[in-house]
Amino acid sequence: MADANFDVIIIGSGPGGYVTAIRSAQLGLKTAIVEREHLGGICLNWGCIPTKALLRSAEIYHYMNHAKDYGLSAEKIGFDAAVVVKRSRGVSGRLNGGVAHLLKKNKVQVIWGEAKISKPGEVVVSKSSKTPMEPQHPTPKDAAGEGTYKAKHIIVATGARPRVLPGLEPDGKLVWTYFEAMVPPEMPKSLLVVGSGAIGIEFASFYNAMGADVTVVEIMDQIMPVEDTEIAGIARKQLEKQGLKIMTQAKVAELKKGSNDVTATIETKDGKKTELKVDRVISAVGVVGNIENIGIEALGVKTDRGCVVIDGYGRTNVEGIYAIGDVAGPPMLAHKAEHEGVICVEKIAGVKNVHPMKKEQIPGCTYCHPQVASVGLTERAAKEKGIEVKIGKFPFLANGKAIALGEDQGLIKTIFDKKTGQLLGAHMVGAEVTELIQGFVIAMGLETTEENLMHTVFPHPTLSEMMHESVLDAYGRVIHM
Repeated sequence: MADANFDVIIIGSGPGGYVTAIRSAQLGLKTAIVEREHLGGICLNWGCIPTKALLRSAEIYHYMNHAKDYGLSAEKIGFDAAVVVKRSRGVSGRLNGGVAHLLKKNKVQVIWGEAKISKPGEVVVSKSSKTPMEPQHPTPKDAAGEGTYKAKHIIVATGARPRVLPGLEPDGKLVWTYFEAMVPPEMPKSLLVVGSGAIGIEFASFYNAMGADVTVVEIMDQIMPVEDTEIAGIARKQLEKQGLKIMTQAKVAELKKGSNDVTATIETKDGKKTELKVDRVISAVGVVGNIENIGIEALGVKTDRGCVVIDGYGRTNVEGIYAIGDVAGPPMLAHKAEHEGVICVEKIAGVKNVHPMKKEQIPGCTYCHPQVASVGLTERAAKEKGIEVKIGKFPFLANGKAIALGEDQGLIKTIFDKKTGQLLGAHMVGAEVTELIQGFVIAMGLETTEENLMHTVFPHPTLSEMMHESVLDAYGRVIHM
């Protein structure tokens, strides 16, 4: 067996786990990472990356169908579902191999199997009982296996899995989670998506673009409930214009499965019930942390609502045991997991001036059409805190680049503290806003005021100019509107 003694052992090789392992090795700590299924975790293999590949295919298909809007012609437009899925899986496989290369390059020992913390400082690895949904990517040739391993610091990065609600249990055929939704054997003609968070809306947008008759049911009063109400409203209007059917303040009361279809009973807030017959159902009602069967219960590690409780540095209530990423609670985002892991291991290594995670500065992105991106407080949240605010807005229809792109529907919205000029939040809907939001994230991190932003020169013609105009609008200085 390979060396069994390490400074740091990380359980789980998703974005949080493998990034933490690399940073740990960079800091001179002898590091190992335990993985039971596939390097890169859910995000790389079944989440963030392959879904973006699917959405890219849908986007191009959408533009092909609107070629005449750009003075172009395209005939006999169609798609091959199997090839669309194959491309998505190929993108995932390519990046999976990249993670293996990075771990080897940084001399991180990969241990293959299922990990259980037997006691503080000790991890027992057994043969994995997990069966991948497709042939597993090749195990690194120098990977270790079953055995007992020791480390002063053990970091739990086991991620999360789809939440299952009574009556909405996935069966892999008629009722899907995001796993099955990413590899459809054929495109369904009709689809019900339960839940309108990022996962639900992205799949709804994809299947709608590919020609399916899609209905979204959301129990809250708006789609994408964590987003600013105005931004979510604009997104809903555009999605409905594209053909999506959306029902808010509604729930799926019952599912009746046929041989190859499902009849859903949908109940609205006022108690009215309607039946909807669809080919397939996607359950996208959130995720829950993977806290079971890793030994933390017996060791007294504190959990809350299915997640490990940590401080701002990833430390649990048991010395030497840490948690990062989805298993450590919301927001359950890959970039949060990565940053959280770096903070955790830098604190372990004694790096000076390590700052705790500031969750209010973590951006969120939804890659539907139109895209949605945000950071910080919504208008409603700021007012509920009793903060007197200044609000700035700038529409895509007044931006030259957006008009040239044929994407003139959207909005940039900024929220400032009226007294201090502090940027409290930024919210966007429209083309490529997931690439724009980082500008405001940086501004918030640097504690930039409205004056700094107004004095910044933005390039022309770009979509980013709308960020500048939104700030100007908050202070009565908007130019192009």
